[in-house]
Order: sequence, then C-alpha cells, then structure tokens
Amino acid sequence: MRSQDVLRETTRLASSSALLQIFFRLITFGLNAFTLRYVSKEIIGLVNVRLTLLYSTVVFLAREAFRRACLSGSTRRNWTKTFNLLWLTVPLGVCWSIFLGWIWLDILEIPDGDAVPHYQFGVIAFGLSAVVELLGEPFWVLAQVHLFVKLKVIAESLSVICKCILTVILVVLYPRWGLYIFSLAQLVYTSILVLCYVAYFMNFLGSPEATKKSFPVTRMKSVLPTLVHNEELVNWKEARLTWSFFKQSFLKQILTEGERYVMTFLNVLNFGDQGMYDIVNNLGSLTARFVFLPIEESFYVYFAKVLERGKDIKLQKQDDISMAAAVLELLLKLVLLIGLTITVFGYAYSQLALDLYGGSMLSLGS
Repeated sequence: MRSQDVLRETTRLASSSALLQIFFRLITFGLNAFTLRYVSKEIIGLVNVRLTLLYSTVVFLAREAFRRACLSGSTRRNWTKTFNLLWLTVPLGVCWSIFLGWIWLDILEIPDGDAVPHYQFGVIAFGLSAVVELLGEPFWVLAQVHLFVKLKVIAESLSVICKCILTVILVVLYPRWGLYIFSLAQLVYTSILVLCYVAYFMNFLGSPEATKKSFPVTRMKSVLPTLVHNEELVNWKEARLTWSFFKQSFLKQILTEGERYVMTFLNVLNFGDQGMYDIVNNLGSLTARFVFLPIEESFYVYFAKVLERGKDIKLQKQDDISMAAAVLELLLKLVLLIGLTITVFGYAYSQLALDLYGGSMLSLGS
C-alpha cells in the first residue's frame, strides 16, 4: 500500500474513531451521570481507582509491549509467528492477575465491609476481566494492521454501552449488591469486546471480500497458536522489539496512572475522596480520550507502515520521509490548537460541567 493510501486510511480511522467515540460516549456520559446519583462516593472511588488500576496494570504489563512490537512492519509477514507471540499475552496476564490480586487482597488496606461490600469478589472479577480481554489481542492487532476503520470503534463503543446499561439496571433494581454490580458489568464489557472481534473475523475470513483483498489470513484456525515443523515458534525480531518496548513503556504507565498508584499504595485519600477525584479527573480528560487517543493510536499505525524501524533514514524512500515529516508537523499543530482551546475555555465552564455530571455533590463539593 502506497504511503498516500496509508495516510488516507489512517485519517479515516482517526476521524471515524473520534466521531463515533464522541457519539457513543455522550450516551455513556448520561448513563454514568445517572449512576452517580445512586452510588456512594466510597464505591465509586474503590471501583474507578483501585479496581480499575488492577485491571489496567494487568493489561498493560501483559500486552502493551507485544501490541507495539507487532504493529510495526508491513501486512506481508509470517502471521503464524506473530500470532504465536501475541498469544503469550494470555499466560502472562494470568500470572500478573494472580500476583497483583494477591497484593490487592493481602497487602493493601481492605475497605470496610459495611460501606463497600464484596471487595474480594471485585478483585477476582477485575483480574479475570483483564485475562478475558487479552484473549482478543491477536484479533485486535490483525484489525489495526489492516486498518479496519469501524471494527475497533464499534466493538469498544458497543461493549461500553452494554456495560453502562447493565450498571444502571442493577444499580436501580439491586442497589445493595455493591461491588457485584460493577464487577459483573466489567466482565460483560470485556466479554462483548472480545466476542465482537471474534464474530467479525469468523464472518470475514474466507469470505469473497477477504479473497478479493488477498487477505493473508484465510481461516480462524490460523489465528490460534500453531507449531510449525522445522521453523521457529516466533519471529525473534518481533520478540526482541517486544522486550525493548517493555522496558521503555514503564515510564508511560507511571505518567498515565501515577496518581492512582499514589492513592492506592500510600493511602493519601480515603475512598470517598478518591471517588470525587476520579470523577473530576475523568471530566478533565475527556478531550484526551475522545480526540488525542484516536489520533495517537491511528497515526502510530501510519508511521509504523510508512517508515521502516531500524533502517537508516537515507536508505528509505525520500517521498515517504517527506510526507511523514509533513504529517507529524500538522498533527503537532492540531494537538496544540485543541489543547490551547481547552485551556482557555475549560476552567471557565468547569463548574457547569461538574453540576451537569454529578449534581451538587460535585459542583458544591458536598
């Protein structure tokens, strides 16, 4: 695929991701605002800070480096070795879930059972949900590398909406269930997310459309781990790149989740204050999640396809280098413009946003 075609498809992916995320997130925004009026701050804090941190840490440690390494390179590769490497995320996820689950249950402070019931079940459910999500990692990488524009956004949006609807129903009908509600909703979210990818590729692989596009994977069995006679199990270039990304990405995780680690391990805030902080933090990061994240994920694929990692810049196509530099310059200008706009208007309208989202509990700090 020529660099111009890659750029066009990447732009479609980024714009579609942003627009669809805004549409679906507006729905979930209203559902979450409704839920806040029925749930205590302590439960919100425990779920959105401590349990979500467990889930995100397991997922990060198990898949982030594999994802970055396998997104690099062209679509024409030995996909059997790539899939074998990606399936290693599942046993890694199981190991990290067990280890971190032990820390969350036996080392960290246990919340009061009357205020926040069923904490142990919540830890197990969120750890299990991380492992379930890792089962869809080979399908996610396959979709991203081939720039399937709508699949990722629709799968994530549908799973988030189902999670929010289930949470609202259970909160209204069974408010005493406590963490059972959010734990079941989290398991539903990851299950639907994985099923969307599996269902799509079960229908797509081997179809006339896939044959017309000369899609490199022809059947679902090819996605499963496979031992090839007289060949290496994995692509060792990708494996070494994975290890390199694993060492580099710790800083990103600390910068992304640093405040949650501080609140979880140092107990600087009680669970109620953690809930308030997380709600306000989520409101403040709407632009980052709606606009900046789709840009980052989509154009990472673009640069990985147009530029060849590890190859001297003078030995690569100069037209591709020039286009990549121009795209990077435009992206930096766009992100800077959006950031400055939010900086100017965000603070002035923050009180109104807090009042609409959480009522007087947030806007008045009560």
